[in-house]
Amino acid sequence: MKTPVVPERGTLRPLGLDEVRLTAGHWAERQAVNAEHTIRHCLHWLEELGWIANFDKAAAGEPFERAGREFADSEVYKLAEAMAWEIGRTGDPDLEERFQALTVRVEAAQAEDGYLNTVFGGPGQRPRYSDLEWGHELYCTGHLLQAGVARLRCHGEDAFTRLCRRAADHVCEVFGPGGIERVCGHPEIEAALAEFARATGEARYLEQARRFIDRRGTRTLADGGFGRAYYQDDVPVRDAEALRGHAVRALYLASGAVDVAVGTQDGELLDAVRRQWGRTVARRTHLTGGMGSQYADEAFGADFALPPERAYAESCAGVAAVQASWRLLLATGEAPYADLIERVSWNVLSGAVDPGGRAFFYANPLHQRTADEAPPEGELSHRAAGGRRAPWFDVSCCPTNLARTFAQFAAYVATADDTGVQLHQFTPALIDTVVGGARLALSVATRYPEHGDVVVRVEANDGGERSIALRVPAWAEGARLTGPDGTAREVEPGRPAAVTAAFAPGDEIRLALPVAPRWTLPDPRIDAVRGCVAVEQGPLVLCAESVDLPGGADVAGLAVDAAVAPVERDGRVHVAARVHDRDADAWPYGPDAADGDGKPAEVPLVPFRLRATRGPASMRVWLPLA
Repeated sequence: MKTPVVPERGTLRPLGLDEVRLTAGHWAERQAVNAEHTIRHCLHWLEELGWIANFDKAAAGEPFERAGREFADSEVYKLAEAMAWEIGRTGDPDLEERFQALTVRVEAAQAEDGYLNTVFGGPGQRPRYSDLEWGHELYCTGHLLQAGVARLRCHGEDAFTRLCRRAADHVCEVFGPGGIERVCGHPEIEAALAEFARATGEARYLEQARRFIDRRGTRTLADGGFGRAYYQDDVPVRDAEALRGHAVRALYLASGAVDVAVGTQDGELLDAVRRQWGRTVARRTHLTGGMGSQYADEAFGADFALPPERAYAESCAGVAAVQASWRLLLATGEAPYADLIERVSWNVLSGAVDPGGRAFFYANPLHQRTADEAPPEGELSHRAAGGRRAPWFDVSCCPTNLARTFAQFAAYVATADDTGVQLHQFTPALIDTVVGGARLALSVATRYPEHGDVVVRVEANDGGERSIALRVPAWAEGARLTGPDGTAREVEPGRPAAVTAAFAPGDEIRLALPVAPRWTLPDPRIDAVRGCVAVEQGPLVLCAESVDLPGGADVAGLAVDAAVAPVERDGRVHVAARVHDRDADAWPYGPDAADGDGKPAEVPLVPFRLRATRGPASMRVWLPLA
């Protein structure tokens, strides 16, 4: 099955790239751009900067000056994973040739005992595993194994998967019983080993993943500048109440914990992750689904500490949030996990790469005070850049992470169980799978999220009575479902709506979602946006950009009238507002500092994912009330 996660058990069964094909719409276009431009763009930069050449130099066995950060190996592996999924999706012969060439260069650097890293263990380098806090050795190996999973499921055994097996065996030997009883400062190996166990049938890999999960939080890592919570080594996984510390690390660890819980039938561990996910989403997640609100340590903050300007909301954290939520969805079948995947995908992942597929956001703040110029096309940009997308970063974890996610995106659209098929993400697609031993084929037609109708048509049903379920988003008050007999009923938001019947080819189910723009208010405990409102349209979060304000005004002077409903006209959502133009040098405090009518204006908004695509602009999601 061509899918990144295949649990041993669970409520729902994932459908892979061989069962779901995106046929049109935004996500099919995103996939095509990813295949044609993003993957090759990443390959260019990895060659240009010498990050792939590190493997050539390591293979030579002589001291060398290494390029890139200590985790640069992982970018090569994430790109290899993206290539493997894309080859599995389309059979692209050019990518296959490039993949095989890359395999030769990576394999040449692998030691006889399976160890593979270009930073440690070679002539003139530090000893292996001498810096588990920051060295990222197991983190890099984890991404290698995830690329191996993709290759195994899309191609089968070859030189690349064999080198992955050697690396996994090495980890089990060194960190297993009687070995090093510590963990890596950056979780990733846990989920990778668990899935590699599923892909290979080797139970010892899952057992090693379990050991790493059980060791996490026993304080085997040194207490660094950000504290042990930064790398989730402060308390055991089972005892934590919320995700904390570095957001990507926390979410990768949650993914691995779910994998281990499902694989070992550990209900206590699964309940712990569910508890942590629930509190994190309720108290530590931005409106866009972005995770992380502290720039200094790229971390979750305290409950309700969600300043929009300082929303780090790293693109990689968005990828990790999808991975963790998908695993929880498969385990439980509960709709809130799919809701978050939708929110993150449309607002963080989709906008983290530009429409052309060659420039990226590392951070995704909800308020941009400055109208930043685009970075020079051929230069590295600082990773925290949030005003304009950049072609590459000094820490370029996000471009390759986005590339692998878009290549496998069809695998997050639908699932199956013994009764039928469940549709979680709404996009034009063909779904062709086996349910209860018989074929069920569906087509999905929609222009979502611009339009709310989702039509599922039965193309084939060889098995009699089946259930077809569609997720009703939590925001979709008034949604209606119409069955093949023409009977319509209102359906409850936040739950799947199902039709069960002996479907015949040509039967249709129609879900009508209310996608008119709507005001959204924040919880009053979120002090940073008290007195503000936001506008959402379906799953899309909208924002105001200075390029749309009259007279070149800045978004800092914008205030909206929430008594007037947002309206959609000429393809744009507009809000009634006043634009203030205050003396920037005047004392900003006093009894009348908030007075002033400003100039009335009807301000058009833009989807957050499309921000910074029309030139330099300041931007804000949360709009002060007039």
